[in-house]
Order: sequence, then C-alpha cells, then structure tokens
Amino acid sequence: MRNKRNFLSKKDYLSIKKRTVFLGFLGNVSLFLLKILIGFVSNSLAVMSDAFNSLSDIVTSIILFVSILVGGKSADNEHPFGHYRSEPIGSLIVAVLTVVLGFEILRISVSRFITNSFPKFSQLALFLLIGTIIAKSLMYLYTKFSWNKTQSPAIFALAIDHRNDILISIFAIIGFLGSSFNLFFLDSLVAFFIGAWIIKVGISIGIKSIKYLIGETAEPELIKKISKAVLKISGVSSIQKIKAHYVGILLQVEVHIRVNRNISVYRSHTIETNARRIIERFKEVDRAFVHIDPIIKSRPH
Repeated sequence: MRNKRNFLSKKDYLSIKKRTVFLGFLGNVSLFLLKILIGFVSNSLAVMSDAFNSLSDIVTSIILFVSILVGGKSADNEHPFGHYRSEPIGSLIVAVLTVVLGFEILRISVSRFITNSFPKFSQLALFLLIGTIIAKSLMYLYTKFSWNKTQSPAIFALAIDHRNDILISIFAIIGFLGSSFNLFFLDSLVAFFIGAWIIKVGISIGIKSIKYLIGETAEPELIKKISKAVLKISGVSSIQKIKAHYVGILLQVEVHIRVNRNISVYRSHTIETNARRIIERFKEVDRAFVHIDPIIKSRPH
C-alpha cells in the first residue's frame, strides 16, 4: 500500500498530513466547546463528562501535529539523517493512550454491571451523541482518505482515534436505549466488547509504530521495484545485494551493483550517481547508498 505515496511529492505529503491533523484539532475543539456550552446551560454532568473526553482528543491531535512538524524538519548537525522517527513516536504515544482508554472502558463496564449502576435516559445527551457520531464520522472519512494517500502512521492513529469516539458514542446510545426497555445489561455488555476491541487496535498501532522505530525491512514488493529500476540503468550488469530498512517513516537503501571492471572511474561514478537518484525518487526512500563492485572473472585453473 505504501507505493501510493509515489504520486505525491514530499512537500505535498507533509502538507496533507499537517492539514488533516489540524482539521481534526479544529473539529475536536469545536465539539469540546459545544459540549461545555450545552453542559453548562443544561447543568448536565453527563454532557460535561463527555466534553472532557473531547479534551483528550484535543491532546491527541496536538501530540500528532507536533510529531509531524518535527518529523518534517530537514536534517541538521545533531540529526544528520533527519527527524523521521518523531512521527512513529507520536503514533506510539497515541497507541498507549488508546490501550489505556480501552482498559478504562472495560473497568467501567464491569463496575456498572456489578453495582447495577446504569445511565439514565436523557434526550439532550442522546441528541448530542448523535451529533458527535455524525461529526466524528465525517472527520474519520476525511482522515482515512488522507491515510490512503500518505500511509502515515500518525494519520492512521488519528483515524483510529476518531473511530473509537464513534464506537464509544454508539455504545452510549445503546445503553440509553437499553435502559428505556429495562435491558440494563446491554450497556455493560456492549461497552465490554468495544473496550476489548479498542485495546486490540491500540496494540496493533503500537506494534506498527515500533516496527518503524527499530528499523524493520521494507516490503518485498518495494524492494523488487527498486531493483528493477536500478537494473534499467545503462552500465549496470546485475545487483549483488540490496537492503532497505526504515529510519522512522522513510527508508534508507543500500545497494551493491556490479559493473564491467574495465570502465573508467568517471563512468563508474556516473552509474553510481544515476542509481542513487533513481532510488531516491521513490517517496518511501529518504537516502540511498550505492556501492560499485567490478565484475571479476575467475581465472581458469
């Protein structure tokens, strides 16, 4: 899937990520202010509590926005290979918060079931939950669209955060409807399964983020594409070895290419330069290291 980024320049790639997270931030701030206003006017503790859930979403947006900004900075003396690890660090933090949220939902669902403490039906809260689902669904669809373009771990984490809020609101509505039909156990039952599912998703985000951070190898399909591109270069006889691993969200590629041993140093340098430029055209690649190996024919015995 990451090859879709080949249609974007690195500038557009960064711009899409920043715009997506910023719009998510504005959406979360708007929901927070609306819930605070409604909660203050109606004196509803439930609505005020839900407002602070939106506040946690604002914090998530800020974490991801900062990680994207730092990750987009150019290399410097202290970070000669760039700042690309900051983005998976941001998504890893969100993954931890997601898992914590899942366990909190599990705790509340079990506690309510044991103590028979269930939510009371409130028409105002119901309308607010429906409005939240609509708003978050639009935010999720836009964020998912951006993720399909960028394959960014931070954007993926943001999309999951929006989806979690949709599910939490749905389970709250089910709880309200269940209480109106005296099916009080529905609230805890649905919440338990949603909490478990959120934990699973959070762990999945965390694993993906860690893979970026520890330098996992590139996908075999991408390595094949890079190899084919290099083999098309005039003067390249074969590829002796190619390795690619993630440094944050982008790849570093090392390739050993074999050339005729009788070519000039200038010609050899030209081949190396062409190979490096072609590899670095891939939007997944930050830097390429090309080694020239002469073909040495074995002497007959």
